[in-house]
Amino acid sequence: MDPRQRLSELVREKGTSLASLSRMLGRNTTYLQQYISKGSPRKLEEDDRRKLARFFGVPETELGASQEKSYEAERDWVEVPRLSVEASAGPGASNAAEQAFDSFRFSRRWLREQGLRPGSLSAVRVIGDSMEPLLREGDDLLVDMSDRPFRDGIFVVRLDDSLLVKRVTSQGGGRFSLLSQNLSYPPLSVQGEQIELVGRVVWKSGKL
Repeated sequence: MDPRQRLSELVREKGTSLASLSRMLGRNTTYLQQYISKGSPRKLEEDDRRKLARFFGVPETELGASQEKSYEAERDWVEVPRLSVEASAGPGASNAAEQAFDSFRFSRRWLREQGLRPGSLSAVRVIGDSMEPLLREGDDLLVDMSDRPFRDGIFVVRLDDSLLVKRVTSQGGGRFSLLSQNLSYPPLSVQGEQIELVGRVVWKSGKL
């Protein structure tokens, strides 16, 4: 497949934008759009191609590299996108846009050991204090958005127009409890159709 066509497909599958990816590469916002639609540049520079391959979790060969050039990226590392959204550990954070602005690099082997698929991962930041001491404001969360059977755990959820990070447990009968770690915040009881389970929180980073 033509690398330009493959890049367009990956952008659609990930739900990101060419402009945000161009910014991630340190380029002007039209860089990748011009590459795809006008063929300028004729091919991606090696460093840009490597960053994009790691971001999408695909071999560099899919974006135009030779098999030899793609070996290192395929073997060692995956770039997980950091989204420009915040999951509220508080009253709720409204997020109109969910675009990648940066990425975290994870060992491909570590992700495999955790049973995580690179293409189903993203990272978001916590705001608020309702999940303290487990999660603190400013922590970054690795979110697994793959389609798996539900089990109780920490999730990023969408309620109305807000993103929340809560412990989610099943009450049975199609109802769920959204629980905070900070006991100052009462639990929420909601019907399943009221919320969207964006993804399970599987890892966090933060300041000590």
